[in-house]
Amino acid sequence: MATRVSYNIHARDLLALGLPLVGGNVAQQMIGITDTLMLGWYDVEALAAVALAGSYFFVLYLLGCGFGWAASPLVAAAQAEDDEMTIRRVTRMAIWLSLVFVLLTVPLNWHSATVLEWLGQSPDIAALAQDYLRVLAPAMLPMLLFNVIKSYLAGLGRTKIVFAITLAAVFINAAANYALIFGYWGFPELGVRGAAIASTVTHSAMLAGLLAYALRIYPHHRLWQRVWKPDWLILDRVGRLGLPIGIATLAESSMFTASALMMGWLGTVPLAAHGIVAQVASAGFILHLGFASAATVRAGRGVGLRDRDYVARGARVAMILSLAISVVTVALYVSMPERLVGLFLAQDEPLRDAIISYGAVLILMAAAFQLVDGLQAVMVSLLRGLQDTAVPMVLAGFSYWGIGMTSSYLLGFTLGWGGIGVWAGLTLGLTAAALLLSWRFWRHMLNRVGVSPSTEPSSASAR
Repeated sequence: MATRVSYNIHARDLLALGLPLVGGNVAQQMIGITDTLMLGWYDVEALAAVALAGSYFFVLYLLGCGFGWAASPLVAAAQAEDDEMTIRRVTRMAIWLSLVFVLLTVPLNWHSATVLEWLGQSPDIAALAQDYLRVLAPAMLPMLLFNVIKSYLAGLGRTKIVFAITLAAVFINAAANYALIFGYWGFPELGVRGAAIASTVTHSAMLAGLLAYALRIYPHHRLWQRVWKPDWLILDRVGRLGLPIGIATLAESSMFTASALMMGWLGTVPLAAHGIVAQVASAGFILHLGFASAATVRAGRGVGLRDRDYVARGARVAMILSLAISVVTVALYVSMPERLVGLFLAQDEPLRDAIISYGAVLILMAAAFQLVDGLQAVMVSLLRGLQDTAVPMVLAGFSYWGIGMTSSYLLGFTLGWGGIGVWAGLTLGLTAAALLLSWRFWRHMLNRVGVSPSTEPSSASAR
């Protein structure tokens, strides 16, 4: 019988694994905040366009992240079983699937103005957003490969390096933005295109640093040995696990993208305010996401150990930690809404007062959904750790779109509540997701821990 792991040990290990991921996510968020700050100082129309383009690009990116995220629980379970071959095979095929996905995104970014205009955005904003996305499109490659290697290392318990590299990237991105957006230090003034170039350079440097570390620390995994040869069994396994993760994430992220489109229907001021508040809200959510990713790894290890109690205790610790984070972020949002919005706008911006007034109300709405947003992130991550992604995908899609987006449109436009109604609908969708995913985990999937998974046969090309 396995020795019961205490709650204190679970909390200690979750913090040790999760804190660097939180730090890395915060640093990643700082990169996005830097873009928003500098573009807000440069031009409000540019800020509105990049808020729209960023949401569009992020939807595609998160869909592609599913394959890398699938690697994390699989690698963690394989490590618990001391199976280095499966670690190697899973990581390679996650790289394969990510590369294929990058190719599929190129035409969607190149012709984004057509899509955005069809979705009701003004031609001027759509054209400016397309300029940004066409330059940013190559960044999808280093971003998705970085996600795969990060997930591989997280599954092995190596997360501190992710924080170190991402923190360094904040300074690289800030310097590149300063030079290329405004035209300082002898560089041309490129505006939104400069922001896109800076992002591409930054993410390429991040990938190079993380990959160099992984190859140095785990040379015996031989990740690049016969990397050109397909491993169809593992490719299918990673694809079946990763695609629902990507689709569920797409359902959530596209809910927020659709909310940005709806805010665009209300005008430039609501859209700019929405872009700022979305960044502020994401800064809170990113804390939950780091520990949720750690919970995925911990649950995956529990699967490898065939230990139901290990998974259940780890889940309770993750939920309590998420609640504590929500209390802190809600207090922050409620105490200084105008000050938070004002950070993103130049003092001489003609629309500054209007955007601050509108954004302050939206921040209070963002505070309202912090509790359920954190809980649904933790629950879906725990289910990923148990390698359960298909049913959660359906539950998430129903919650985010069947309830969330439907409510946003009805409250925002049919009832005339405007931006407040749009954000109230988001809250309802996240609440539904939190409840349904919790039900799935505690009532159905937890009892399956301990059942031996099917063993995939190895092949010569996979060794």
